[in-house]
Amino acid sequence: MAPPSFSSSLPRILFLLFLISVAVTVRSSPAHRPRRVASHNYKDALTKSLIFFEGQRSGKLPPNQRITWRKNSGLSDGAAMKVDLVGGYYDAGDNIKFGFPMAFTTTMLSWSVLEFGGLMKGELGNAKEAIRWATDYLLKATAEPDVIYVQVGDATKDHACWERPEDMDTPRTVIKIDRNTPGTEVAAETAAALASASLVFRKSDRTYSKLLLKRAISVFEFADKYRGSYSNGLKKFVCPYYCSYSGYEDELLWGAAWLQKATRSPKYLNYIQANGLTLGAAETDNTFGWDNKHAGARVLLSKAFLVQKLQSLHDYKGHADSFICSLIPGAPFSQSEFTPGGLLFKMDDSNMQYVTSASFLLVTYAKYLTQARKVVNCGGSIVTPKRLRAIAKKQVDYLLGDNPLKMSYMVGYGPRYPLRIHHRGSSLPSIAAHPAKIECGSGFSIMHSEIPNPNVLIGAVVGGPDEHDHFPDVRSDYFQSEPATYINAPLVGALSYLAHSFGQL
Repeated sequence: MAPPSFSSSLPRILFLLFLISVAVTVRSSPAHRPRRVASHNYKDALTKSLIFFEGQRSGKLPPNQRITWRKNSGLSDGAAMKVDLVGGYYDAGDNIKFGFPMAFTTTMLSWSVLEFGGLMKGELGNAKEAIRWATDYLLKATAEPDVIYVQVGDATKDHACWERPEDMDTPRTVIKIDRNTPGTEVAAETAAALASASLVFRKSDRTYSKLLLKRAISVFEFADKYRGSYSNGLKKFVCPYYCSYSGYEDELLWGAAWLQKATRSPKYLNYIQANGLTLGAAETDNTFGWDNKHAGARVLLSKAFLVQKLQSLHDYKGHADSFICSLIPGAPFSQSEFTPGGLLFKMDDSNMQYVTSASFLLVTYAKYLTQARKVVNCGGSIVTPKRLRAIAKKQVDYLLGDNPLKMSYMVGYGPRYPLRIHHRGSSLPSIAAHPAKIECGSGFSIMHSEIPNPNVLIGAVVGGPDEHDHFPDVRSDYFQSEPATYINAPLVGALSYLAHSFGQL
């Protein structure tokens, strides 16, 4: 029998090739690739990080308040000066409204929404509500020209009491800055807060957005014209609580950067070009938080060069790179220290704020670099956006429980978290459980006790462990056990990015 011809076996060969190609396609299609598994439920953490702000609210609480053990407080704030200063946030575990950290919190919440709001989906509305609760108050505090009300409450007398905000009977002293007692840091940070928030509301509420921007412009003019540190003129009120140690130059650069972004006016670009170096653009400080804004300003201004191609801001890519290089473990120029468990460690007091703010800058700068197809050069060592994101993820994962103690430092997240946080309202029985007033000094017996807090302040991120990864969970240890709005605010952006990148949002 004659062998089969090539032409007669061709259909069989083609069919085999088709089957092989289908198998290869199926194996390599995205749906069948091993999916990256998230270390944590970042969506849940994001939800909780925003709920926390409702627990810090001062003033008349709205019907949709989710932390229901909190009730109205501070309803006569400002009355001592015949102004309405009701609202805003308590910064941490006490009952004072400090304008400086409140404004920074607002700026970082706004920046989180501006960079990652498109990924937040159902949480975007909650994030905008958290911002508006602050900006409504900041508009009241800046209603008079060349005057800003920067604090409500006498911190020394408040700290001598351990009482719920609803029972507050310490003096609600009103502190202001003006032409005679300037406070450039807090004024310029307030301008940054108003300008950044104006961008958040630009599409959804144009009237409100215009009001915020108009106020930001006038507040920045006041900050720049009447220069002086509020830590000098108001030292007895604001120190040692929120003394400005970095000076006010960083806030002027930061405020101008936000106004440049919000207005696109050559005025602020010219200001930055003329004053940038004088205001510390090239300094090697590598800490970003409520006091020092240099690193944040560098990263923000680098976007104008990287993404918007503003060549005049070319140097800010280098300035931002030097900050980023300082965070990279093992890289040349690295200045950062880490705990044995891998947590970025800057200082004993509320270290987690530097972890969350650095994580935010890492994912944000990675976004800008990716858009511009650039990398970071650390003394010849090339660092990619992917590496920056991995470092940020590791820090956030440590915060959420990937650490030697297997403890989440966010209250209410995960199976194990701090139970005795340094927070008056959380530690004392709620109004519902104990309607009678708790007097100033009588709460200290609970503060010094070992009983867990009866009210869970969902989403609160505490100061965190020490440099050895130890965390005693002791209420009186405010360095490690106190939450603060400026710890949570930058975390909102980082969690939004992570939740989205793992398909949770």
